[in-house]
Amino acid sequence: MLYQKTTRSMIALFAMLVAVSSAVQAESAAPKLANVTILATGGTIAGTGASSTTTVGYTAATVGVQNLIKAVPELSKVANVTGEQVFQIASENMSNEHWLTLAKRVNVLLAQNNVDGIVITHGTDTLEETAYFLNLVVKSRKPVVLVGAMRPSTALSADGPINLYNSVMLAASPEAVGKGVLVAMNDQIQSARDVTKVNTSTLDSFRTPELGLLGYIQGSKPFFYRQSVRKHTTETEFDIGALTSLPQVDIVYGYANMNPVAVDAFMAAGAKGIVHAGVGDGSLAGKVVPSLKAARAKGAIIVRASRVGQGILARNGEANDDQLDFVAADTLNAQKARILLMLALTKTSSTKEIQRMFYTY
Repeated sequence: MLYQKTTRSMIALFAMLVAVSSAVQAESAAPKLANVTILATGGTIAGTGASSTTTVGYTAATVGVQNLIKAVPELSKVANVTGEQVFQIASENMSNEHWLTLAKRVNVLLAQNNVDGIVITHGTDTLEETAYFLNLVVKSRKPVVLVGAMRPSTALSADGPINLYNSVMLAASPEAVGKGVLVAMNDQIQSARDVTKVNTSTLDSFRTPELGLLGYIQGSKPFFYRQSVRKHTTETEFDIGALTSLPQVDIVYGYANMNPVAVDAFMAAGAKGIVHAGVGDGSLAGKVVPSLKAARAKGAIIVRASRVGQGILARNGEANDDQLDFVAADTLNAQKARILLMLALTKTSSTKEIQRMFYTY
């Protein structure tokens, strides 16, 4: 009898040890989830409408980051997610000061061992600008992904939840490391430098028409097919750690029958640089040239860009940039040329050096 009890006890103990061992092995075999921080700034992805069919005329930036996370419980399957509400604004109100605050917070978080990637929820109106700014000043190879939505959170078939899920998955993936700041919307992966908003309201509004997207997101996996060769993040010379403001740079838009009023007004308001979004290949109207030359003589840096939005702007093409001492924007659109010029002016006032930067970044 005693022998039988001892035998049963030994069998039970053995079974328990086997169970514990199996549990430990299963835990060790399970993939370790990355730690992703969501920094929320507002925008349509956090917006609400009067009804489920309201897709225009809604109110942006009303839903907090914790509610955004709760709305997508599947996030817990792809990452350990935490959230911070950095701002709660519509992105047309994004300012230089907002950018500096956001970038500094990103750099602080990415320097921590317990943060593997960052997702930034953002309004779509200026998303491409924030993405490019971060692409130039973030000092980490860890993934930074910007995401927005074209429909508010209350709309039928709202695109925010799936966009957020894809972005967190992308920020948690080793494939995104070292790729620069990314934009993930509509199941596509775009480069911060090249992507732009091309439509006022459709779900596929973010595109890189000529240079092309970087890849796709399908089946909870990123598929990269190319990457941007322009320097970014850890490879740039820009350091915003001690900056509390950025130089004033304004954009002047070219059009038929153009006059110099905007150039003169911006200079009177203290502009340190002007991006001229000229017609065609950045052509300069004859009425505006004297004001642009006067602005350059006063020390302002003039960058020739194009309102067209695609293609290389030819240096010494539609204007003698060497003689005028102007800078050519290369393939950057006017709004991104403004960002690079602001950062360039924190380093130098040499047009030759600034032109090098435009061909580098």
